[in-house]
Parts: sequence; C-alpha cells; structure tokens
Amino acid sequence: MMPRLHILLLSVVLLLMHGCASGGSAPIEDRYSPSERAPEYYIVSRGDTLFSIAWRYGFDVKGLAAANQIGPPYTIYPGQRLALRERSTSVSPPAAAPRNTPVRAAAPPPSTPSSPPVASSPKRPAKAVVSAPSSGGWRWPVKGPVVRAFVATGQAHKGIDIGGKIGEPVHAARSGVVVYSGSGLVGYGNLLILKHSEQELSAYGHNRKLLVKEGQQVKAGAVIAELGDSGTDSAKLHFEVRINGKPVDPLRLLPR
Repeated sequence: MMPRLHILLLSVVLLLMHGCASGGSAPIEDRYSPSERAPEYYIVSRGDTLFSIAWRYGFDVKGLAAANQIGPPYTIYPGQRLALRERSTSVSPPAAAPRNTPVRAAAPPPSTPSSPPVASSPKRPAKAVVSAPSSGGWRWPVKGPVVRAFVATGQAHKGIDIGGKIGEPVHAARSGVVVYSGSGLVGYGNLLILKHSEQELSAYGHNRKLLVKEGQQVKAGAVIAELGDSGTDSAKLHFEVRINGKPVDPLRLLPR
C-alpha cells in the first residue's frame, strides 16, 4: 500500500506543478518603474541624454550637470563617467553656448576645439533649441479617465495614468522643447520628456508612436505622440510632471 500511496502523491504533485506552469497566467501588471536607486557613478550609453539620466535616477538636471561640470547644452558621450549626485547651482557651471537642446550621446569628436565658446556648431538646427515657458496654463495631454493616481510617498507611482484608445493623439500639456524621445527608460515604454522652463519638465509614457524628435520646439496642444500600451498592460498614457527634479501631482496643475 505504501508504494502505491507514494506514487499517488507524486502524481498529484506533478499535476499541480504542470497546472501552474501551463495554466492561464495572471494579467500582466503595469511594468512602470519609478526612479531607480542611484549608484555612485554611471557610464553613458549611446542614446542617453543628461535629461534621461536625471529622470531615471530622480535628479534635477541642473544639479547633476553642475556636479559633473557640464554646461549647456549638456552634451554627453558614450563611455563618459558621470557622478550621480547633485551640486548646488548657485555657482554656474562652465560657460557654453546658451542653448537648451539636450544632445543625445553620440560618438566623441575627434578633437576638442581650442577656440572660445562662441556659437559652436550645434548638432541640430538652431530653430529647435530655444525653450520658453508657456503663456497659458497646463492642458490635459489626452481626454480620458484617470485610471491610476499619483502616489506622494515612497516610489510607487510618480505620475498619473490616463485611459484612452490605441492610436489617439497625445498632446503637449504645455509649450516646450523635447529633451528626450526614445524607449531607453525601463517601465516607460516609448517615452517623451519635454522641458517647459528651467524648473519644469513633463513626461509622456507608453506611447505607440513618437511623433517629435529631441531638440524640437512644440507648442501647448500640439500632437506629439500616439497613445499606446508599450511597457504596460492596457492602452493608457503615463503622465508625469517634475519641478526642480521632484515629482508633483499633475492633477494640481491640470484644469478640472
């Protein structure tokens, strides 16, 4: 009897294991990942911008730039070693051409020019590098219900999720300059980050398609992306606002 009982119990265990492995899996949850815990240093990869690195680790880009003695337009290169910390910006970083365009990490130049920093050649057209605050207020990037709210404590959810339909237009919530356009930040899917002033940034995640490029000036209400479900479980827009590098509840800024 004992061997048969052992065989029966083993069969039950195997069946249960098979059911767990091949049965219907639970729905995929939102893979949103808030700011990661910053290591001491970061090695720049191709496609990074100083804005995307600051966003990823929850830093104010000006403080991060000052800590690494990087002046506008915050040019960085693959292989460059950045100290992940902030420094007070009361003392300005080294002078450079007064442009706000975040240059995406590219191959280092063959040589460093010795001429003073006057009108150095920008990587992108000058028409797309001037940022100014919007004269109006904040606008809803899409019209839809808030399906997930901002969480002030911890690192749970530093923005809001707005439900919508795949492919519907995503609008700039305020005028500004595109400082990141890509999919390199884990948990955001296809992401855009806009700079509205020296203090204010906004981000638009989970898009199906990005319609604007880094350095491009956009006006409030302009269509900048198509809503999607990249990096998440349903069609929605993840929308964040940061002021001086710190997340704030977008509902405090958006019209009722």
